[in-house]
Amino acid sequence: MKKSDTSAPLSEEKNKSKKPKKAATDSKVKIEELTAAIEKEKENFLRLFAEFENYKKRTAKERIELFKTANQEVMNAMIPVLDDIQRAQQQIEKGIQPQDIEGFKLIFSKFSDILKNNGLQATPTQIGDVFNAELHEAITQIPAPSEADKGKILDIVETGYQLGERIIRYPKVVVGQ
Repeated sequence: MKKSDTSAPLSEEKNKSKKPKKAATDSKVKIEELTAAIEKEKENFLRLFAEFENYKKRTAKERIELFKTANQEVMNAMIPVLDDIQRAQQQIEKGIQPQDIEGFKLIFSKFSDILKNNGLQATPTQIGDVFNAELHEAITQIPAPSEADKGKILDIVETGYQLGERIIRYPKVVVGQ
């Protein structure tokens, strides 16, 4: 019986020594799994953070664009007034008192400055420029006085305007045919 008594403690010692090794292995596996999970969450966080930064940049850019063109409706409503003032100025120059002309020119200048300060500017178009359908609106075509005038602007009926880089009214022109 001594042999069996002696062998029992030895087998218990072997089992005890195996349990800590197995527990250590299990702990290492759990640590690796947790480390992998943390790395995955960290990567997800970084991607989400990058998407949010892109969103902020995009919305800031859209907001700036919105502010640049927010006055478009007001400007569109004021353009006919500007046209009428220009026509009246042409008529006044034909024969009114000098002080009336000076006063009207001051009003016209002030009105034009207000529009310019809000971002409105005339689309650069001159008689003799080549007609471009993306920049001009042809209201009519007439026979060109010379061969060199074909496809070119012969008269500007209404000035075109742009708000920033965006054309809000195309210049109305007469084109040589």
